[in-house]
Amino acid sequence: MSNSILHKASSRFYADHGWLKSAQTFSFHGNYDPERLQFGALRVLNDDTVNGGKGFGRHPHDNMEIISIPLEGVLEHQDSMGNTAVISPGEIQAMSAGTGIYHTEYNKDEDQPVTFLQIWLYPDALNVEPRYDQLDYSKGDRQNKLLQILSPHRDDEGVWINQKAWFHMGDLESGFGIDYKLKNEANGVYVFVISGEVIVNTQPLDTRDGYGVWGVPLVAIKAATDASVLVMEVPMKW
Repeated sequence: MSNSILHKASSRFYADHGWLKSAQTFSFHGNYDPERLQFGALRVLNDDTVNGGKGFGRHPHDNMEIISIPLEGVLEHQDSMGNTAVISPGEIQAMSAGTGIYHTEYNKDEDQPVTFLQIWLYPDALNVEPRYDQLDYSKGDRQNKLLQILSPHRDDEGVWINQKAWFHMGDLESGFGIDYKLKNEANGVYVFVISGEVIVNTQPLDTRDGYGVWGVPLVAIKAATDASVLVMEVPMKW
């Protein structure tokens, strides 16, 4: 039996801190709804825009898998493991916070905003050694394809994390359809529309809409316009 949940872009929580504007699919900090806590292991999906030269000061995380995907602009990262990095559109960053880390995230550009997705997943093991990973996938083929950018395996395509999850990105031409076959049919799939309009199974979706499906072996995605999508397969139980 299939199940689904729709999160329209307009139904997301919003936070405006001046330097930061954040659209939050799930409950986050001061925004709380017991019906919007997570989708399986997917705990946070924030669509953040940070003004030029601004950012998140040094702050801690533990026992969470944290993924950042820039969409526009340039994001600078520093952490207590000694990593300093800059990530741009076409790159993905993953941190296994494990036993605990501190990090900062700033807009590297003083003049232009940076927009990025920050995604948190519950890990499948607690108190692991903290770890950082970064990948440039910009030259990967995602035109009318789903390019894998994250997995639970060190030797697989994409960055890897401590959770049995897989992320794919696709740029689809209007009218093109593709099926996503689940790696594990006990998992769920959450499709986030970065731009354009798509139909997932029979559900129409617009830009920044999210749609979760579980209890199915595959998910059909068809572009109603030229569209970019992020497809996240995550455990519903772990």
